[in-house]
Amino acid sequence: MEQLAGVRLGELGDGSERGARVADVYTASGFQFAVLLDRALDIGLASYQGAPLAAHLVAPFAHPAFYEPQGLGWLRTFGGGLVTGCGMNWMGAPAEDNGQALGIHGRLSHIPATNVSTGAEWQGDDYVIWVEGQVREAMLFNYNLLLKRRISTTLTGTSLRIQDEVINDGYRPTEHMMLYHCNFGFPFVSPDSTLSVDSARMVPRDAVAEPGVDQHLQFQDPVPGYDEQVFYHTPRADASGYATARLTNPNLGLSAYVRFRTAELPCLIEWKMMGAGEYVCGLEPGSAWVSGRPAAREAGQVKVLQAGERVSYDLEIGVTPA
Repeated sequence: MEQLAGVRLGELGDGSERGARVADVYTASGFQFAVLLDRALDIGLASYQGAPLAAHLVAPFAHPAFYEPQGLGWLRTFGGGLVTGCGMNWMGAPAEDNGQALGIHGRLSHIPATNVSTGAEWQGDDYVIWVEGQVREAMLFNYNLLLKRRISTTLTGTSLRIQDEVINDGYRPTEHMMLYHCNFGFPFVSPDSTLSVDSARMVPRDAVAEPGVDQHLQFQDPVPGYDEQVFYHTPRADASGYATARLTNPNLGLSAYVRFRTAELPCLIEWKMMGAGEYVCGLEPGSAWVSGRPAAREAGQVKVLQAGERVSYDLEIGVTPA
């Protein structure tokens, strides 16, 4: 079966990525992706039949020892990738909150996973391939959050599924926020691509994004010095409780999509970055907008988990014919 599909464990070996563990998953359809075991089981590079799916930005997928938690330091080790986890105690813009300096997007993405396991086996008529593990974000005298993550695909799969469970493993109520920073790049994002989202409401994040409202579903050639535009979508769920955001490139004859359950992830942040050398579309299902924890708390978007309480997340990312 390893001739067709499976998972291989390895370790990155150069520069700031040196020593970081990785699990490379491949299927018989030509769908491939890398699970970054020391980066909270994030998804790094991904492709379909040789076409890159994920954006690969200028920063490396660095070992977590290089994490800079202050302010915007997170960006120094944000290499893009198909999925970067943001949370678990906070996410969004840097903020000062009750005397605590919160860096952008939280600590989750820079915590190594433990209890990692991989496997592949027949389950009925499906040959299932998986990577799973646990990620703990904790602070003495404060909070103790545990993420249990399972990432899976199938023999001929063209998609992956992320099943997460976040548990308040401590003994006091704890604030919790979560964002799945899904980053798509060329060629799925190009001037020929279009975005489709069934939104009940869409608003620009700020004055920078306002001029781009009419073109927020279209893309353009890379522009030096482009200022990122961010749009807040309130997606409509289908009968099963899931919403889908889809990028379609007619020249490829393919679409890339993110499908997620809106009960836990009611917000979709569209990050449109058309910069030269920084060309990416982020489709980011989240529990809140990305204005920082104080603003999210004021908007009633910060969930408080009681001791022992759990919340589950379900996300699918894949490729289909256009």
